[in-house]
Amino acid sequence: MTSPLARRRSPFAVLVLGATLLMALLTATACGSPSAAPGASTVKEIAVTIAGRQVTPPPGRIDVTKGQTVRITVTGDAADVAHVHGYDKAADLKPGTPATIEFVADQDGLFEVETHDSKLQLFQLVVR
Repeated sequence: MTSPLARRRSPFAVLVLGATLLMALLTATACGSPSAAPGASTVKEIAVTIAGRQVTPPPGRIDVTKGQTVRITVTGDAADVAHVHGYDKAADLKPGTPATIEFVADQDGLFEVETHDSKLQLFQLVVR
């Protein structure tokens, strides 16, 4: 048989338990929240392959948020240079070896990403 004192909880214990449950709930929902706005801490990964002068995926526009880190990985079948106009970022391409260009998109606008020697457009980067 349980005494009436054992069944009573102190107001402080109830408060601590409630605060702990609230913090656990807020932490769990914040970690997986789809409404979190992309920002400078997110990285936009863009992978491009060049084979037989064909660019995959086909050239198009890719949107990023101003302040976001952009990581472009280009793998080609011929020696060349990949270049991001407006940012003056480039990477030497060696056949079969991925080359990476990484930078913070801190300028608004539309920027061509292309190869120098073969003059292929890889994509257009739109920063807003």
